[in-house]
Amino acid sequence: MTITWNDSIPIYRQLHQRVVAMILDGALNEGDPLPSVRQVAADFQINPLTVSKAYQELVDERLVEKRRGLGMFVIEGAREELLKSERERFLREEWPALYARLQRLGLDLKTLLRETQAEPEKHA
Repeated sequence: MTITWNDSIPIYRQLHQRVVAMILDGALNEGDPLPSVRQVAADFQINPLTVSKAYQELVDERLVEKRRGLGMFVIEGAREELLKSERERFLREEWPALYARLQRLGLDLKTLLRETQAEPEKHA
């Protein structure tokens, strides 16, 4: 887990977002353990309470569960629930501004797809 901290967002939120991204990307699968609070705190030289706060939010959101004496684990269905909520959030919060910008720039779906498909060729 490599992280560069952004000073404008609390570290616990950034850590929370990173774990969510890892679940969505498949780097953490259902049933997988999260790194221990102590390990994350040591690796990133942050306060263990900061890690605990991020992990507690994940528990509160029912994405991970605490197993006494074993640690934190991604629960079954976490990825599907995240996909659903992140899609809804994107469509509600991000898409309107993105769509408006595409309109201002005169870009359409066909152009975007053509550019996206050409992108790998540019780096080959």
